[in-house]
Amino acid sequence: MTDTSGLGSEFERFRVTFFEECNEILSDLETHLARVQTEILDGESLNAVFRAAHSIKAGAGAFGYTQLVHFTHDFEALLDRMRSGELSQTDRIAQILIRGGDVLAELVAAAEAGGASPADLGSDILDEIHVLLGKDSAVTDTDGGLFEDAGDAGDAGGQIVYSIALKPNPDLFRNATEPLLLIRELRQLGELEVVCDWSALPPLERMDPENAYLAWDFRLTTDKPKSAIEEVFEFVDDTCGIVIEEAGPSSTAVDAGSPDAAPAPTMADEAAPDPAPGAIASPHSPPSSAAQSGTASPPPAAKGGGQGSIRVDLARVDRLVNVVGELVITQAMLAQQIVDLGLGNGRQQIRGNDELASLTRELQECVMAIRMQPVKSIFARMPRLVRDLSSKLGKKVRLSTSGELTEVDKTVIEELADPLTHMIRNSIDHGIEMPADRLAAGKVEEGTIQLSAAHVGGNILIQIADDGAGINRPRLLQKAVEKGIVPAGAQLSDEEIDDLIFSPGFSTAAAVTDISGRGVGMDVVRRNIVNLGGRIQVQTQPGLGTRFTLAIPLTLAVLDGMIVAVGKERYVLPLTSIVESFRPDRNAVRRLAGGVEVVSIRGEFVRLVHLNRVFDVKGAVEEPWNGLVVLVETAGGQTVGVTVDELIGQQQVVIKSLADNFDPVPGISGATILGNGRVALILDIERLATMAHRPAPARSPNEPVPQHLDAAE
Repeated sequence: MTDTSGLGSEFERFRVTFFEECNEILSDLETHLARVQTEILDGESLNAVFRAAHSIKAGAGAFGYTQLVHFTHDFEALLDRMRSGELSQTDRIAQILIRGGDVLAELVAAAEAGGASPADLGSDILDEIHVLLGKDSAVTDTDGGLFEDAGDAGDAGGQIVYSIALKPNPDLFRNATEPLLLIRELRQLGELEVVCDWSALPPLERMDPENAYLAWDFRLTTDKPKSAIEEVFEFVDDTCGIVIEEAGPSSTAVDAGSPDAAPAPTMADEAAPDPAPGAIASPHSPPSSAAQSGTASPPPAAKGGGQGSIRVDLARVDRLVNVVGELVITQAMLAQQIVDLGLGNGRQQIRGNDELASLTRELQECVMAIRMQPVKSIFARMPRLVRDLSSKLGKKVRLSTSGELTEVDKTVIEELADPLTHMIRNSIDHGIEMPADRLAAGKVEEGTIQLSAAHVGGNILIQIADDGAGINRPRLLQKAVEKGIVPAGAQLSDEEIDDLIFSPGFSTAAAVTDISGRGVGMDVVRRNIVNLGGRIQVQTQPGLGTRFTLAIPLTLAVLDGMIVAVGKERYVLPLTSIVESFRPDRNAVRRLAGGVEVVSIRGEFVRLVHLNRVFDVKGAVEEPWNGLVVLVETAGGQTVGVTVDELIGQQQVVIKSLADNFDPVPGISGATILGNGRVALILDIERLATMAHRPAPARSPNEPVPQHLDAAE
């Protein structure tokens, strides 16, 4: 008795893989379809869209998603007519393609969720496609033998008979390929006869259920060209041995008594649970001429220089990243031990440690690269958002993208989708003017939003720029005063006013709509970016537009930091946040009326955060002028001075989360292990900035206190 307990889990694994691939395909599809509004798709783009639809149809058929298969079949037929030149792209066809891509995404999402799609979903698109294709109605076959309406044409004149030999590689099923789907597609081309060769089937005790053992010989009578047959196998030609030969013209006058009049055994209806006795040729019967002559050649060897890919579960990659992180820590500890043992003068030890450090760093970079993915998957979602929202608002907006292949850690990509979506919506709703207003301002009717990505140092820099009206600073400041965010009469710089849009509950919208106006959004955007270890800044020119700039670390696993000492404790400051460090003069440190301490540097006052007081560190330097002040900058551009005893040095550290073992500690974002085995806490710059507003403990009577407290405030 065969153990089938693992079949369900295997099926689910293939199903998950299918939808992962579907989502990747849909991203590419949306990228291509977004261009049909502004340009005529060339042959390469049409082929890419056709292949995307064909791939989804193939997988959907294997998993029995009939509605998805039916829709994709006709959508694919329209694309095929366009590829062949029978149909030219028009505005009407462009809209059908765009709406068809949307329906395809909805059908895939419904299938992935396990729910049923509305029966009429996409029916209006299909009706329009059928008019273009000259068909009367939608395909409605649901009996398992898909698309029989394109099947028999055996009595038509001018038909050709083809002999086709298909010999799959043993790992065919591991690549999520379903041979029955290929047979179904061949049946669409004409009259098909099938002979199954099971001569390679091993005894049951040696059979691997994941291997493909069967081969097939087909006899296809069709009026289609050979290229149509080759197209059926275009996605499996690297996993199957395929031979297609023309056997000659079809003849309808064959003598009924001749051997040729008897059809070859045919494949049983795919919907039947068990094959009919005549569905598979006897293992003792002679193989077809194609198989006998060896035309069903073995699978071709991999081409030299070709690139392959494998799909690996993310948990395994994370485990590898963690192990390499431990290796980095171990290497740092080894280097520290060489110093502690006085072996630093030995050339062999130094050379060996340097080589180990170099290899460790290279290994770490290679492993981190495995987690890297292009931002293309996020950028591909934006054209549809721009199209739908601009249409809803009655605006004309064009999206321009660049740097889609810029790579960043997969975790970062997953967290970027919502902030970018909100910022694009914000640019369309608040930034881009109505066409009439743009014309009145001397601009073209169509507004432009530029979305770009690039690597800058160890960060990815993403910019969202529009050529809209810019930020209305007087109105922004007025709203902030009305909401009590800033006091009346406050004198703020342009940069400080612009930064008010990130305040919680803040909005300048005149009315609340389903798009904006509730004051929920930009503060969440900044919080999400800060949680990624990044920062966001805004620049605007009234009447010319606004630019948002996001700077985010490429990975959340490692951090370039500055190790600082406070008493006997060690802390890590993110290097990207550090502006400078200095030892202040005693008279430069002042206390404000509210008890908050500041330091004067180049004529400006900067608030201080004393780490020894925040974390109650004993034995640390008490006064800033006896230690150092490190100036750090927050995501909002606010500068804060962090007091420390001394700087230990710059080091790349592996980030360790504290969430599983400790309650959240204000001012701490994580931890790391240094080369000497000590644990160092990683500082949260944003939280430290809020602590800078807390009063400091009382000082001694002889401490210098400024006479102009209000001016400093």
